[in-house]
Amino acid sequence: MLSGLDHLVVTVTDIGRAVDFYSRVLGLDVRYRDAQRVDLMMGDTALRLHQTDTDIAPVSATPTPGSLDLCLRCRLPLDEFTQHLEALGIDVELGPVDRQGANGPIVSLYLRDPDGNLLEISRPLKT
Repeated sequence: MLSGLDHLVVTVTDIGRAVDFYSRVLGLDVRYRDAQRVDLMMGDTALRLHQTDTDIAPVSATPTPGSLDLCLRCRLPLDEFTQHLEALGIDVELGPVDRQGANGPIVSLYLRDPDGNLLEISRPLKT
């Protein structure tokens, strides 16, 4: 019945700060929908930013910044991505570590966005 994910809403306290992080640190393309919604594109899927004080309706029952735990696939080898993070002064919380992804073994590292959301950056594990 379903074929994939179109967008996922990320509740943030400051859209400008989140746009800076997700575009500069993670390299996502930014599409401004309007003053209250920004899409961060990964191929044909978007992370849609909503600020906590939005008047957009409907929203989840308890939109809470920092409550997201999201695994994203990385095109770069993780050692290159780690070097990129180091150059930007972004801390890696954990990793690289072996994990299980949706389609098999992955290697991941973990970091947090400015609102404290946990971001797992992964690559398929070469076997």
